[in-house]
Parts: sequence; structure tokens; C-alpha cells
Amino acid sequence: MMMHTDIRSAPWAVLQERSGMIFMALAMLLLPVGDTFAKLLTGAMDPVAVAMWRLIAQSLCLLPVAFVLRRQLRGPMFSPVVALSGALLSVSLTGLIFAFSVMPIATAIAIFFVEPLILTVLAGPLLGEKAGPRRLIAVGVGLIGALIVIRPGGSAYGWATLLPLMSAFAYALNMIVLKRGSARRSALTMQCGATVYAALFVCFGAGALALAGDLLLLPAEGQGHAWAIIAALGAVAAFSFVLIAEAFRREEATVLAPFQYFEILAATALGFFVFGDFPDAFTWAGLAVILGSGIYIFQREQVTETSAPRRKRGGR
Repeated sequence: MMMHTDIRSAPWAVLQERSGMIFMALAMLLLPVGDTFAKLLTGAMDPVAVAMWRLIAQSLCLLPVAFVLRRQLRGPMFSPVVALSGALLSVSLTGLIFAFSVMPIATAIAIFFVEPLILTVLAGPLLGEKAGPRRLIAVGVGLIGALIVIRPGGSAYGWATLLPLMSAFAYALNMIVLKRGSARRSALTMQCGATVYAALFVCFGAGALALAGDLLLLPAEGQGHAWAIIAALGAVAAFSFVLIAEAFRREEATVLAPFQYFEILAATALGFFVFGDFPDAFTWAGLAVILGSGIYIFQREQVTETSAPRRKRGGR
């Protein structure tokens, strides 16, 4: 009888042991679902309004999450460093949604994936985490991959290809701010506070544009279904955040890092099935270079910094 119990419990034990990786994989597959909802909404309203309503819905969905996980809340949620994180989050999210409105999701995400490379460069002067020559070479190669995707002067999307690059830069800066702020706060505290601040900042900007007559805050006439998409977007974003937070609570970042590349697979699939978009050969080539550089940097981090604190990624 004991043998049967052990056999039956073995699969559950394996799932528990690998739950962090499972949560991360699910989160990376869900993030492009939220991006798809955002792109759908850009057909009904301005990208700034989409960012505003997404952050409002995400904040409302995080309230019950924060209540359920209140024991994980630690430190001040509203402070200058959390406000800075919120400002960077608002810039990153708005830039990415603008990019979704004019180009395929997979192309925007491919450019956005230079974020780990940018973070590697910024971590030296801002965190004192100096990168060796091999990592810097990998960063340089990865940026060449980004240029292959962007194709300055030759891309059909023109200046818009700079939007996901700007988003990646703001996101990398936010990762540094989160690491600084997490010294006195839990990751849940930082992320909940940053989401609320981001919503306030985008609401203020969108409100100013609306008063100037340059922006409509509500969906276009006949687009009432947009409210259902907004609610779904907020729920997906909040759920993705919970999965990521739990994944990082259970596993080291270097174990979870490769799972981030599931995002580009899901983005490509959804872009094709929902919008009929498929990356061209240049985008695939540039993406391969970017991913190869990122994987190399993660491997170098695992080999040379096994005893150092790992960075954590918050939900977009």
C-alpha cells in the first residue's frame, strides 16, 4: 500500500519541485495574450487611452491579489522610488502599445527583447555590477541583431521601430529601480505600488491630451465590446504578474530566464492567427541574433555569479 502511495504522489512531487518553471512558462505564454488584447483595442481607441485603461483595469485586478497575498507585503508602497518605477512602467507600456498599433506584435517584441542586453550595460554604472569583455561583446552582437530587425531607413514601419526600443530602455531602467527599491520592500509591494503610480501618471497625461482635444478617452462609437476586452486585458495582466512573482519566489532567476523566450513564440503564433501577421526573414534573423546574445549572457551570469543576488522581472 505504501508503494502505491509513493507512486501516486511522485508526479505531484515533481510538479511541486518544478512549479516555478511551470508558472514562468505559463506567464510568458500569457503575456502575448495581453498584448493581443491591447493591439485589438488600438483599433477602437488611441494607444494612450489603451495604456490608461489597461493600467486602471490591472490596478483593480491587483487589489484582491494584494489582499490575498497581504502577508507578502513589506515596506512602504507609496514613496519616491516606487513612483519612479511607476513612471518608467508607464513609459515602457505606452511605447509598446503604440508599437503594437503600427506593427506586428512579434516584430515589436523582437525589438523589445534587447532589454536584457541594455540592462547588462546599465547595471555597471547604476548598480556596480560590472560586465566582462565577453558580455559586452555579446551585448554588441545583440544590438546588431536589433538593427537587423529595425533596419534604419529600410523598414516598412519607419520611426515606429524606435518605440519598442524606447520601451525596452525604460523597462531596463525599471528593473534597476525595482532592485534598488526591493532592499526595503517586497517585490509584491513594489509592483502593486508601481502599477498604481503608472495608472495615475498615464491618467494625468491622457486627461491633459483629452482636455486639449487631441485624444478621445472612450472607445469609438459602436465599439462597446472594447470594455470587455479591457476587463480581460486587466485580468490577464494581473494573473501574469502573480505567476511571475510566484515563479521568482520559488526559483532562481537564471533558472527562469530561458523561459522568457516562450513569449516570442506565443507572440508570433497569436500575431499570425489573430491578425495574419508573420515575421519576415530579416526579423527572424535579427531575432536569432538577439536571442543568442541574451542566452549567452544568462549562461555567463549563471557560471560567474552563482552567489550574487538575481534580478527579478515584474509583469509588463
